[in-house]
Amino acid sequence: MLFADRTFPDTARYLQTAAPALQIEVDDLAAHPQRRWTAPVVVPLMTRIDGAVMDRIDGLKLIQQWGAGLEGVDLAAATARGIAVGNVASTATGNAESVAEWCIMAALALSRHLPDLSARMRHGGAWGGPVGRSLLGRTACIVGLGGIGQALASRLRPFGMQIVAATRTPDTARAAAFGIADIRGLDRLGSLLGISDYVFLCLPLTRETRHIIDAATLQAMRPEAFLINAGRGGLVDQDALLQAINARQIAGAGLDVFTPEPLSPSSPLLERAEILATPHIAGVTDWSYARVAQQIAQVIEAVAAKAPLPHCINWPAVAERIYAA
Repeated sequence: MLFADRTFPDTARYLQTAAPALQIEVDDLAAHPQRRWTAPVVVPLMTRIDGAVMDRIDGLKLIQQWGAGLEGVDLAAATARGIAVGNVASTATGNAESVAEWCIMAALALSRHLPDLSARMRHGGAWGGPVGRSLLGRTACIVGLGGIGQALASRLRPFGMQIVAATRTPDTARAAAFGIADIRGLDRLGSLLGISDYVFLCLPLTRETRHIIDAATLQAMRPEAFLINAGRGGLVDQDALLQAINARQIAGAGLDVFTPEPLSPSSPLLERAEILATPHIAGVTDWSYARVAQQIAQVIEAVAAKAPLPHCINWPAVAERIYAA
């Protein structure tokens, strides 16, 4: 099994624990554009896997992501070559719950000035301030009501927050089950932003959702509001976000995902005290990693047995070709 780059270094270790007999190679495919590899399974991580990369991996049968995101995989190219493409369902591993926990951590850290307070303690600053903001009585807008959005909704309710949501297919019955007071379509997101103190992005990146947060939507947000993105970097127009923070149109942002990734250490996003930035680790917990590893180990067993592959998004198109000699 080949891991396509050296990001998320603990993934290989957890998988090796789940499948001790598995031979794992970790390399940086992008750094060696002429090299060839031999592996039936490749894990993309943050490397783009296009047709040219696929053609340099002999015996490739499966592109298996560590997580749900497959926007970096050329699905058409894989299907044309009879290569299966799979991901991991976030709701089956605890990944959704881990990301929801990160969202709450980011909201609390921003609300209570945690980065600034830590710096003040280290430099002998005054005690007793500044005054933090309580989540109690505030309104949270969850954008995207899949596994992560649902896990977040259930965890925000005990804080005494009012919850509203925007999703592609609004379902009032489902919303009520999660204590959501108001649910609207993504096309009506703007009507929720003006009443929200926290805006959580918990949806995938598609043509419809790219830059769903742009200059216009940022303008619609409250000056006291925080934007928290645990989805994909492309959901946010980062230049517009910087301008909004410079103009104090919003109070700040918590960002775990960026465009591009990895983010340059010289990015202006990292220069702003109002932005809490983390390196795409919202789902990186011991609980979720152990279960992701177990699920992928089961997929590897299916490959070895030439059996149908669970969580394969193009299985009907490749089923008759993937194990052909």
